[in-house]
Amino acid sequence: MDKYYELYIKINPKMEDDVSNICFENLDCEGVLLEEQKFGDEGMTETSRGTLRVFLRSLKSPDNKDICEFIKEKHSELLKNGFTEDDLGSWDCALLEKENEDWQKKWKENWDVTHISDKVVIVPSWLSYNPKPEEVIVSLDPGCAFGSGTHQTTQLCVVAMEQYINNVKGKDVADIGMGSGILSIIAKKLGARYVYGCDNDDTVIDVAIENARKNNVECEFELNTADNVHKKFDFICANILHNVLHDIMPDLKRILKPEGVISLSGILKGKQDVVLEAIEENGLKILKTNEMEPWISYVVGIK
Repeated sequence: MDKYYELYIKINPKMEDDVSNICFENLDCEGVLLEEQKFGDEGMTETSRGTLRVFLRSLKSPDNKDICEFIKEKHSELLKNGFTEDDLGSWDCALLEKENEDWQKKWKENWDVTHISDKVVIVPSWLSYNPKPEEVIVSLDPGCAFGSGTHQTTQLCVVAMEQYINNVKGKDVADIGMGSGILSIIAKKLGARYVYGCDNDDTVIDVAIENARKNNVECEFELNTADNVHKKFDFICANILHNVLHDIMPDLKRILKPEGVISLSGILKGKQDVVLEAIEENGLKILKTNEMEPWISYVVGIK
């Protein structure tokens, strides 16, 4: 390949994973980087510039729309769902054609091993790492789909798993909106008996299956949504946008065992009232509140 494309999107750095997800799902995307940001043991550092750099193999897009126009349409959709301009950033775009200079490796340069908790370590598939005996290692290709483990909302779910390990180890776990399958894989490596993951994006199913295979764990993944799940679980991960959590809360409760818990993540501070309302309306109680700026998550159970 002689050419590739770099798409630059001005965003609020807090929305980096969400915008990356849009690019991976809809564009011919190889990888992303947030400028002036490095991933490693200390997590993700803030950036003053807030520019997402997206590496594209081609200019393919849904309905062959102009890529920048498509990104702006997605921005408008989120505004209609309750986000503000301050929440999102402008999403102004620039698209550049580049000469091939080993571009497939360029976006990987700022990735490193990430300790997302005291016990769980994410290792990009192209790196080697010598784990400590007590560490749980997840090998993942962060470029393949939403959910690299570095994002705070994912880490908050892992925190909840460790806080309620008795609902995970030897138990049944669901990962609703599983993306790359990282939380499912971690649950299995933490000792879950059975792990079920579903997502409404058909592009991530094969990715999650492959990630589980690479990590030598068995999870069940399928194209599905919470309203069509009928098994009950001891622990449920739901790392989804706040408005979606509100809408699916009745189904999350329905598939929860009486003594089970739900980890609700993906909630930007300032948007939690929508989720708190749904928790109350559905007869759930907050057992634990966890925070990683600028995100908040709740572990809930049945009253």
